[in-house]
Amino acid sequence: MTGIWSQIALVFALALIAAMIANRFRISTALTEIIVGMFARMILAWTIGADAFGAQEPWVKTLAGIGAIMLTFLAGAELDPDVFKLKWKEAAAIGVASFLVPAVGCWAVAYYLLGWENAPALLAGIALAATSVAVVYTVMMEYGFNRTDFGKTILAACFVTDLGTVITLGLVFAPVTWKTGAFIVVLAAAFVGAPRVTPIALGKFGGRPSEFETKFLIFALMALSALATWAGSEGVLPAYLIGMTLAGSVGRDHALVRRLRAITIGLLTPFYFIRAGYFVSIPAVLAAPLGVIAFLAIEMATKVASVYPVARFFGSPHKDAMYTTLLMASGLTFGTISALFGLSHNIIDESQYSTLVAAIVATAVTPTLIANSLYLPRHHLPEEEVAAKAP
Repeated sequence: MTGIWSQIALVFALALIAAMIANRFRISTALTEIIVGMFARMILAWTIGADAFGAQEPWVKTLAGIGAIMLTFLAGAELDPDVFKLKWKEAAAIGVASFLVPAVGCWAVAYYLLGWENAPALLAGIALAATSVAVVYTVMMEYGFNRTDFGKTILAACFVTDLGTVITLGLVFAPVTWKTGAFIVVLAAAFVGAPRVTPIALGKFGGRPSEFETKFLIFALMALSALATWAGSEGVLPAYLIGMTLAGSVGRDHALVRRLRAITIGLLTPFYFIRAGYFVSIPAVLAAPLGVIAFLAIEMATKVASVYPVARFFGSPHKDAMYTTLLMASGLTFGTISALFGLSHNIIDESQYSTLVAAIVATAVTPTLIANSLYLPRHHLPEEEVAAKAP
């Protein structure tokens, strides 16, 4: 166990460094954890060896996976049903535009510019078109936008984009079998039944030191995630859907959400974000930067060309529309999942995987840094709204 405790200590040492950097420069902790993970790999490779982190260890992958599932669930639970009903047209339009145009643009770059075959190019288009709920939700939460209609509309649009990613990935690459049908039936039953069963169960057994609420939700999420992977899908998909359907009950229990957030952000997501950055080899990217630069440039350009006009059409001023656009350009969760799916099923090779993951991590960092530095809509910040209403 000495090696395991040492690895955990290393992860949280890196997480503490990332937290201090984020606090010093007032940027998202998720982004600093990704960047710290990238540089940690380079430094460890020069000193004690890159394997010291153990990024491929089953227990590290498990904790990182649970972190992604829990963070995705919390993002879904933050969606306000009333806001979604009011802004569903805007969220759907932004989400669809955010997926379709970038997917085609990134496919074209991979196929025509980089010379990839059609299947790897299609996978690259799907992966780079995704928007990271994990990154966007973390940014929303750190600034307080998740409590505003503005932030909730962006989160709803993220759901539409990622739903398009999962569906397209499944239709193009994943085999549709009887397992897929069984998964859809169970997920539909959970989507309908969870809002009815959960309040009854939590009302009867919750509110005690045993933390029944937390155990109940984690059990449900892990069971559905297991079913999703068994059917050839991804575990984060049911987490987002169940989070959405429980937004009216669990999402409004602020004490429970705070406890879940403490477990997720404090314990689990450092493994996810630092591990995501750790997969990127900075020397390899510097040696062959064309693919990463091309993917990043076309992803951001197509996101601006597709999302910004839609946001303006629905009445967003320039600053709000640019902030929405750049956050929708932030990829990570479903992008890395799609890339790993392609590598595991021999759709892409290791070189293509490294290029793709490096580009995806770049989309997690670059657009969000630009958004928070140049286009932060301070008039939507809850603290400033309170100050504006004060006498």
